[in-house]
Amino acid sequence: MHKSLTLRVLSSLDKKSWLALGVFLALALVVVPVLHLDFPEDSALHVSTYTITLIGKIMCYALVAVAMDLIWGYGGILSLGHGLFFALGGYAFGMYLMRQIGRDGSYGADLPDFMVFLDWKELPWFWVGSDGFGWVAFMVIAAPAVVAFVFGYFAFRSRIKGVYFSIITQALTYAAMLLFFRNETGFGGNNGFTDFKRVLGYSITSPETRLVLFGLTAVMLAATLVFSAWLVKSKFGRVLTAIRDAESRVMFIGYNPLWYKLTIWIISAVLCAIAGALYVPQVGIINPSEMSPGNAIEIAIWVAVGGRGTLIGPIIGAFVVNLAKSWFTVSFPEYWLFFLGLLFIVVTLMLPQGLVGLWKKLLAGKGDAAC
Repeated sequence: MHKSLTLRVLSSLDKKSWLALGVFLALALVVVPVLHLDFPEDSALHVSTYTITLIGKIMCYALVAVAMDLIWGYGGILSLGHGLFFALGGYAFGMYLMRQIGRDGSYGADLPDFMVFLDWKELPWFWVGSDGFGWVAFMVIAAPAVVAFVFGYFAFRSRIKGVYFSIITQALTYAAMLLFFRNETGFGGNNGFTDFKRVLGYSITSPETRLVLFGLTAVMLAATLVFSAWLVKSKFGRVLTAIRDAESRVMFIGYNPLWYKLTIWIISAVLCAIAGALYVPQVGIINPSEMSPGNAIEIAIWVAVGGRGTLIGPIIGAFVVNLAKSWFTVSFPEYWLFFLGLLFIVVTLMLPQGLVGLWKKLLAGKGDAAC
């Protein structure tokens, strides 16, 4: 059975896709480390720490985009609440990183620095065990999975869909953001978690640690792409797509859409949380602004720009939009939101299948011309 499953996973991508994945992993795990460590900073071939952090951050966003594509592109469910799951994963791992600061004894107590400043005497109950990497790794997956299950079960059982589901998910995320902004909740208030020092005993700012985190993110993104490709081509994926296209007909032939929607919803939430956990040590901060409505809308834009229902499209969209954002916010910061809005309008009206759809049309046009 395990052998059969492995073969199905391996056959989920064609040769070109496997070649592209191999090149991507080679660049991330071999070429980038060599260019960063073996070439001096004044060399044209040197890859700076800033570049590694930027690409690592965008790969985390690409992982979120793939998670969104699973629920929206293949499930037909537009969520504006994935920022919540991303933040939950980030906060869960951030708790571990904050406990490492307290362990250094810098503040004279085994407490995160913000709790010392607020004159807290002991850890809240939900911080218990947060100094253990294994427990935190479990919570990165368990916390968003539980939230997603509870919310998704009642929402899908009530057959809430379309724009109503989108509004409810955004309302849930906004409420969580307001909660995390409060100092008394124990999550650092509006400042969140920052000033991390160590992870698993290693300096979080050392070049080697940065490269390890970069490599882990690349491997996780590649593994998620392979898993997602297998999932959408499986029987589960075919039923999920059928629910997206004609839910009433699927119910008529004996399938219960509730459990299919709920399963993909939980998988998508967990992938977002893992992305958040990888994002925090690389960027060095997590705060409630990650749950803002604007961020949730940006996630949808990444998927739309790249091409929903394609898996590779959301990754392309995440890179294109965020690289453009990095340039705009430095060169023309006041025009970024205008550009983002214009981009979404143009994609919606002129490129409904995104950049991947445009590329396929161009290839088809060349094929017709050759004939």
